[in-house]
Amino acid sequence: MDSVTQIVLGAAVGEAVLGKKIGNKAMVLGAIAGTIPDLDVIANYFTDTVSALEIHRGFTHSIVFAVVFGLLFGWLLSLWDKRASLKEWSWFWFLCFVTHPLLDAHTTWGTQLFWPFDLRLAYKNIFVIDPLYTLPFLMFLILAMFQKRGSIKRRRFNNLGLIVSSAYMALTIILKGITYNKFETALDQQNIPYAALETKPSPLNTILWTANVETKDAFLIGDYSFFDTKPIQFSSHPKNHESLGDFREEDKVQRLIKITKGWYTISIKEDGIYLNDLRFGMMSVDQRAEKYAFSFRLEKEGNELKVTEEPKDTRDAKKLLSDLWERIKGN
Repeated sequence: MDSVTQIVLGAAVGEAVLGKKIGNKAMVLGAIAGTIPDLDVIANYFTDTVSALEIHRGFTHSIVFAVVFGLLFGWLLSLWDKRASLKEWSWFWFLCFVTHPLLDAHTTWGTQLFWPFDLRLAYKNIFVIDPLYTLPFLMFLILAMFQKRGSIKRRRFNNLGLIVSSAYMALTIILKGITYNKFETALDQQNIPYAALETKPSPLNTILWTANVETKDAFLIGDYSFFDTKPIQFSSHPKNHESLGDFREEDKVQRLIKITKGWYTISIKEDGIYLNDLRFGMMSVDQRAEKYAFSFRLEKEGNELKVTEEPKDTRDAKKLLSDLWERIKGN
């Protein structure tokens, strides 16, 4: 999830664990703890694109990290603030650290909660930014901040934030199940044979959902809004995997394919070959468009293969938000 949401979650968890003993400091430290796992983005400045993708939401988003650094930070804080014991401080940091990846696991990218095992949890039931999850949560947290330490109102407001946000998360799982069934039914009615089906919410909401469907030679992409009145339509995106040629044997390409879980297409453009990660959808409501959220240019520099993420155009993002609002209202 986005940094603001993780800060709010960390602050609320911190308040729930030690707010009664250390007051607003619990929220402040919890908010800091909520951002620490995302420091793995620093890898972008010290390694190549593929390695940075592999590192992202890896070790720092694992139970191992939460335990080891929970104990370390707990010990350090117990030396600084004696109002809580070593056990209480360690429990505080562990919970603030572990709830971060537990929340991220609900997004499309997922998280390697069980690192070092190669298992990425990705439930794909919420977009990385969802105002309906974050804003009510933030409102209750702010209300709690202005109450006296240890008061019943403070605890109730903070608990309400945790309960409401968790209830909304549970609702998104139900909505995912409903829409998954809608896409399954549409594929059956249209007599489309397929090997795999994945669904996810579109940006900033859980009303409009998109589906990636794997067929023999192509991936189909379709969308469904709860306000739709017309049948679901699917657009075809040829896999074109054979166009990789000798690049397919390159280590970086193999690793990039592994990251995509096989959900990728290959595009041949004037400036080179592009590998498109379909898991994160399009930069357009028009599913026939060739503007993917994540595309990687593959090019040889001497004997080395260079992988470069295609930069995003802010104009595409602005148009997507505008078109998204219209599409949510139904077809």
